Amino acid sequence: MKLSRRAFSLGAAALAGAAAGLPRRTLAQTSVALGGMRIDMVSDGHLILPRDFILGGLPEEELAQILAEWNIGDGPLEPPCNLTLLRHDDRVVLFDAGSGPDFQPTAGFIADALDAVGLAPEDITHLVLTHGHPDHLWGLLDDFGDLYFPEAQIYMGQTEFDYWTDENTVGTIGQARQAFAVGAKRRLDEVADMITFFRDGEEILPGVAARATYGHSPGHMAFELRDGSESLMVVGDALGNPHVAFARPDWHTGSDQDAAVAAATRLSLLDQIASGQMRVAGFHLPGGLGSVERVADGRYRFVPSA
Repeated sequence: MKLSRRAFSLGAAALAGAAAGLPRRTLAQTSVALGGMRIDMVSDGHLILPRDFILGGLPEEELAQILAEWNIGDGPLEPPCNLTLLRHDDRVVLFDAGSGPDFQPTAGFIADALDAVGLAPEDITHLVLTHGHPDHLWGLLDDFGDLYFPEAQIYMGQTEFDYWTDENTVGTIGQARQAFAVGAKRRLDEVADMITFFRDGEEILPGVAARATYGHSPGHMAFELRDGSESLMVVGDALGNPHVAFARPDWHTGSDQDAAVAAATRLSLLDQIASGQMRVAGFHLPGGLGSVERVADGRYRFVPSA
């Protein structure tokens, strides 16, 4: 039997992970039917982030109350990484590519999650990217620089692509994110001629419409999934956590590249989701799927799916 480079890479990664005793999240977490659509949230693992990356500089007393409601103590934050998988007619659509092998050792396990729902990377027919940050993009390529989802047609917003492939971005993004820029450009240059570009408001696939949600990154996109009267918003990192992003969406947080624009986006997006009684699928939300409750004017609550 001929062993492909991808199979070799996956086998080596599995052995390395077992040897290091790294945590692996391998199962689909939550799923929902949306008319004729089936949506599964599959785990790519989780990140380990310094608290100040998201929470630095926020009002301490109110912040402590919000975090207590989610049982978040001191120490680093460990947000989950949930990829949205849509099966509709003959399409198998994955939203975002995950971290791949080069970002953090606690993430990059999408192969296990796909296997748990009876799929392989070759089964993905469409790959839709919300934005160019490492945990969403770097899984485009494997250890050898080959396409990890070789049969997938790739979709990305034109504004986001232009930003990450601009030669000037690495010099203007700030030292803390320079590796993001280098990694994004290398991967996007590799697949540039395979990408279908779109802009705000376009229906990129049947029942899948792009929604501009700028701020977390310059061209960040969310996606409204709709079949008949039922709808769900794939929010990527426009709603990047279940606590302050909902309880105080007006706060400016360090994880956003343009904090003011991101705050305005959150307020508008949460109002739309709550008013429309839409479901929500979030990359860093617990379990991935849930709903939004309006608590007060400009304040909301994330309710995870049972």
